[in-house]
Amino acid sequence: MSGDRLWRLRGRDLALERHAPPAPAGGEVEVRVRAFGVNRADLLQRAGRYPAPSGAPPDVLGLEFAGEVVRDAHGWRAGDRVAGLCAGGAYAERLCAHPRALIPLPASWSWAQGAALAEAYLTAFDALGAIADLRAGERVLIHAIGSGVGVAAAAVAAWMGAEVVGTTRSAWKRDRALGELPARAVYVVEGGDLDAVAAAEPEGFHVIIDLVGGSYLEGDVRLLAPRGRVVVVGLLAGAAGQLPLGALLAKRASVHGTVLRSRPEEERVALTQRFCAQVLPALRRGALAPPAVEALSALSVEVAHERLARGDVWSQLACVWD
Repeated sequence: MSGDRLWRLRGRDLALERHAPPAPAGGEVEVRVRAFGVNRADLLQRAGRYPAPSGAPPDVLGLEFAGEVVRDAHGWRAGDRVAGLCAGGAYAERLCAHPRALIPLPASWSWAQGAALAEAYLTAFDALGAIADLRAGERVLIHAIGSGVGVAAAAVAAWMGAEVVGTTRSAWKRDRALGELPARAVYVVEGGDLDAVAAAEPEGFHVIIDLVGGSYLEGDVRLLAPRGRVVVVGLLAGAAGQLPLGALLAKRASVHGTVLRSRPEEERVALTQRFCAQVLPALRRGALAPPAVEALSALSVEVAHERLARGDVWSQLACVWD
């Protein structure tokens, strides 16, 4: 059968199929996808716990991609290298995107680096800047610092002038984070017990980026400095947690939740445009490192999912079409 390849969700299984190229709607840009990122949201959707939002393909996974513009359209030229975030459908060789939701990909970056850019860096930039209002000189704690968003958040926070501390559940990730990331300290945390962090960091933190959720929430509030801010980005440890209201009130603290996928398209476009204006120049000149990513073949999606489920991943995985 002719046509482009994609991975289609059949129940909880993935099937490699051919499909006709999508037809861009008015105002869209057609992109030939060269690589796509693999994220925990994909695992959740595959398990039936994170359905695609309205308007996104319900049976094609994938939230981020890198590729080439197919033809001149809406200010883009055929062959332009781009990356982007989408609400679904990136596990395919071709997709259509809003022209202002595309990020110009630096010429020196690989397709895999481009495919690992949007989900991690846009999430980190939004959480630290727009939501937490991070200021230079503040202390930031990042849970799951070895994850894709965690690695990006460490880089962005340090670039913004903050002092970075992290937690992880793996000793090997602690060692790698201390060797590769701009982190002053990284603690191995078991079962959400943050007492060791509290003992070692008595001044507390101005901002906590929590990619774990669950039992971490109570400890987050207790670790905050006065007027501190917690931003809950992920729920690796579950969606229910205890909130110590007395400590929250006494510290005049705040807890925020955020997700990109279900936001209206105009909000995702606005975030992308702010990122391109404020962060992309730093990535281009090397003031911020490109995403740390391991590249696999696009035919090895099952391997990528298995590794992600085991936690056997540093930062991010991307799958590259041959």
